[in-house]
Amino acid sequence: MTAVLNTTHVTSVHRYYELVDAGDVTGLVNMFSPDATYRRPGYAPMVGHQEMTAFYGGARVIREGRHTVDKVVEGEDEVAVYGTFAGVLHDGRNVDLRFSDFFEFTEDGHFARRDTFFFAPLV
Repeated sequence: MTAVLNTTHVTSVHRYYELVDAGDVTGLVNMFSPDATYRRPGYAPMVGHQEMTAFYGGARVIREGRHTVDKVVEGEDEVAVYGTFAGVLHDGRNVDLRFSDFFEFTEDGHFARRDTFFFAPLV
């Protein structure tokens, strides 16, 4: 059986990065379902709009930057991406790294879950 892919999901993921890079916290948080979970290295899992708004509104160590998506892999209700991010942290340091994100979608097209991974020397 062949899965029917949803290109709307890919469009949503690209839109998400546009909103993040523009600093549109309200717009990007509204792409998540109200009970969505976001897992990111170095942070406790964030659940729901309130926790994600707090993260994107100031707790995130990144002040500004730009995501470049290099590859997208799409499933029926999920999208995986990898790419690069270049930006500036709140402490003024520049950051340039590779990342991977995994998005799962609700039936109505919101993000149900997002998991982020970074290619950075930690061990």
